[in-house]
Amino acid sequence: MSLLDKLPEVRGSLRGDVPLAPFTWLRVGGAAEALFIPKDEADLAHFLSATPDDIPIQILGVASNTIIRDGGIKGVTIRLGPAFGQVSTDGLQVMAGAAALDKTVAKKAAAAGIAGLEFYAGVPGTIGGALRMNAGCYGAETKDILVSVVALDRTGRRQIMGLDEMGYSYRHCGASQDLIFTEAVFQGAADEPASITARMNEITAKREASQPIREKTGGSTFKNPEGHSSWKLIDAAGCRGLRVGGAQMSEQHCNFMINADNATAADLEKLGETVRARVLESQGVELNWEVRRIGESAC
Repeated sequence: MSLLDKLPEVRGSLRGDVPLAPFTWLRVGGAAEALFIPKDEADLAHFLSATPDDIPIQILGVASNTIIRDGGIKGVTIRLGPAFGQVSTDGLQVMAGAAALDKTVAKKAAAAGIAGLEFYAGVPGTIGGALRMNAGCYGAETKDILVSVVALDRTGRRQIMGLDEMGYSYRHCGASQDLIFTEAVFQGAADEPASITARMNEITAKREASQPIREKTGGSTFKNPEGHSSWKLIDAAGCRGLRVGGAQMSEQHCNFMINADNATAADLEKLGETVRARVLESQGVELNWEVRRIGESAC
């Protein structure tokens, strides 16, 4: 019996053996054994409740900070579709689906005169990913504006969680990995739309000037160790521009890996581990990955 035969009927899209590289910003990785794009939250809840517990489930956003290994992902990969990408405002609150792009949420908030979400203009990815890793930039983080989230657990049970239940710290969320976030509520402050937009434009300009955003990249590769900037450690270790196969540490911003020449996921992961080893050897500081690495190796 194939995996698809073991899965429940759904209203959304459910397919087997789907290449995942086209879904990722780094354009690497193997196939999903099964890929499910739910029609809506009810479809997702039904699927979770009716799927056997021994079948692994992996949630995937736009994969802006993810390496999918070359052997692909076993079990079911879930990618939230358009129904989860809605954004609305009410007073000084912003309601956003987990599949909404961070920059779209920032723009909607600005148009409504809601300040405080400008930093999302500089965060690649979706709200779901931002919730899962407490995403932020330029001195602001998701925890600074979050009010509550809606999530489904492995059984399909819906729950609403407040900020204090998320267990946030720097680029970390303490909420159970089994939870799939579906939407969030954010609290901002009143300001003129033009002023908010001007600050967003400054963030965008800084990002374009300092980061290789036109390349196949996955954003910041490593978290900043306490008291250090990862890029400075990497530069001091002589790893700016370092290559492994088709993977390279960016010359423009050396904490960004890029797929420079048909890299494999193995190239990228080996490059990252090489950088970690050189920084530890030369400066005694351990770098921790910010880019997620999921799936099976090719072997």
